[in-house]
Amino acid sequence: MSNQIQISVVSPVYNADKLVDSLVERITASVSKITPDFEIVLVDDFSPDNSWKKIEENCKKFSYVKGIKLSKNFGQQHAIAAGMENAKGNWIVIMDCDLQDRPEEIPNLYTKALEGFDIVLASRVQRRDDFFKKTFSKAFYSVLGYLTGTKQDDTVANFAVLSRKVVNAIISMGDYHRYFPTMVKWVGFKITTLEIQHADREDGKKSSYSYKKRLDLAINTILSFSDKPLRLAVKLGLAISFISALYSIYAVILFFEGKVNVTGWTSLFISIWFFSGLIISVLGMIGLYLGKTFETVKNRPIYIIEEKLND
Repeated sequence: MSNQIQISVVSPVYNADKLVDSLVERITASVSKITPDFEIVLVDDFSPDNSWKKIEENCKKFSYVKGIKLSKNFGQQHAIAAGMENAKGNWIVIMDCDLQDRPEEIPNLYTKALEGFDIVLASRVQRRDDFFKKTFSKAFYSVLGYLTGTKQDDTVANFAVLSRKVVNAIISMGDYHRYFPTMVKWVGFKITTLEIQHADREDGKKSSYSYKKRLDLAINTILSFSDKPLRLAVKLGLAISFISALYSIYAVILFFEGKVNVTGWTSLFISIWFFSGLIISVLGMIGLYLGKTFETVKNRPIYIIEEKLND
């Protein structure tokens, strides 16, 4: 293997001790068909199982396997960032560790990239996920597409091949909250998708990404990449003010016509609660944006590396 690495395969690892050996074996078999000059970067996101032990074993067996252990669980997106920043290849492959992204598809993605594309995203046909996960994904991408004014594809996730200049552009982004598929599209460059076959998780485990984590990721992504919720709140406030003005004119007309009756407390009670809820919601939305801004201006690192192997 020469000093110049052609392909780096980056995979965040969490709760996957039974998959690491197979992951390395299958990546090696696939990428070695393209070039002998490659590396596999496995980022242990402070996994509670024996994932790091498995990574250590593979690093001892294979000099091209690089291990990175984070000091705590920073989350999948930050683990991907750690892998990208430590990858040295001219082309970088991003893939999950659960082997639902099939390593055997890497040559196809790479061949497509050589047609003149800087980014090739894997489009998962016939996703092997449960109904609720697929439904949540469709809803999230629909909302994200509407709020950001972009076209989103719910068949695309992390699996992709990126050129070095794309990776450098993503690394230069100073976002604290990150969502890799959206960042890839934001940086631009020549991009395309390629349909691939999606597989079941090999170890039979359920994803460690709970629905709460997915919801948190969705909220953070929307707040990081769109200010449309704030603009919608302004439009809603203007619409309510306009309706209130029309009703005020109507109420004055009724007064001069002598048709005003003594009203009960119900309408007043409903109005107070409605507008109070609206004001609190808008203030809460502004607070979320301020909170994200506060996290960013602190300029804390998005990950901390505890240990490196074969660096």
